[in-house]
Amino acid sequence: MLVTGSTSGIGRALAEMLAAAGATVGIVARDAGRGGHAQAQIVSATGTATVRVFLADLSSQADVRRLAREVIAGFSRLDVLVHCAGLFTSHRTLTADGLETMFATNHLAPFLLTNLLRDHLVASAPARILILSAPSTVKLDFDDLQGERRFRALTAFGASKAADLLLTFELARRLDGTGVTANAIHPGLARTDLMRQAPAPLRWVTRLASAPPERAAEPIARLGLSPEYAGVSGRFFKGGREIDAPPYTQDPEVARRLWDVSTTLTKVDEGMSLGG
Repeated sequence: MLVTGSTSGIGRALAEMLAAAGATVGIVARDAGRGGHAQAQIVSATGTATVRVFLADLSSQADVRRLAREVIAGFSRLDVLVHCAGLFTSHRTLTADGLETMFATNHLAPFLLTNLLRDHLVASAPARILILSAPSTVKLDFDDLQGERRFRALTAFGASKAADLLLTFELARRLDGTGVTANAIHPGLARTDLMRQAPAPLRWVTRLASAPPERAAEPIARLGLSPEYAGVSGRFFKGGREIDAPPYTQDPEVARRLWDVSTTLTKVDEGMSLGG
């Protein structure tokens, strides 16, 4: 099982739960220090040594490609892929690829990594893809996806979460019949560092209403492990129960348009894009 965003917060708690259940877990870290620390904590807490660290900056497409190669080489099979990494920035910044950072990290990274690992997941079927998102009602501005003309941090973040819902449902359609399922998860408010750059009042209110990461991770672990969810695909869950996604994010035409744009921006090789 591979979990991105797994050196802290929900991802870190989730990786520990999966390891405790006996899974071989790959955790993705931006640097070796944080990755090694998280690995040591998980091994100490679970008494298992089946935790491997993969280093990657998910805002970098070169790193995502290298990560995929290393996962394929290091894991003979991949049963569960969890896209847990998320980023909020208060100001518009660009990645090494010249893309707006939140859109690149929160949406394009899972899109690219999933495409690159597609054959490995299908060969391991039944397999599961889980994408952490939120019930965002922000509609994508396809004429300004990178926020070049107008950038508002919370709107850009919301757009990336809506993009992840669109991605999940399109993945479910394209993977139908392969034995690989794709579902989105709203973890709710959890005490993480995700919104540390948000305005102080928002950080304060969020902190008050937030649950420990372990509480948010528990139903995600069940979605990855429990036979109850075998074959379930194209759904949106919170606390282990299905919830309604905003209607906009369920529009197949919008999803296909986003898929085409994402394919262009990530330069996914011809024939590699799911269903391509």
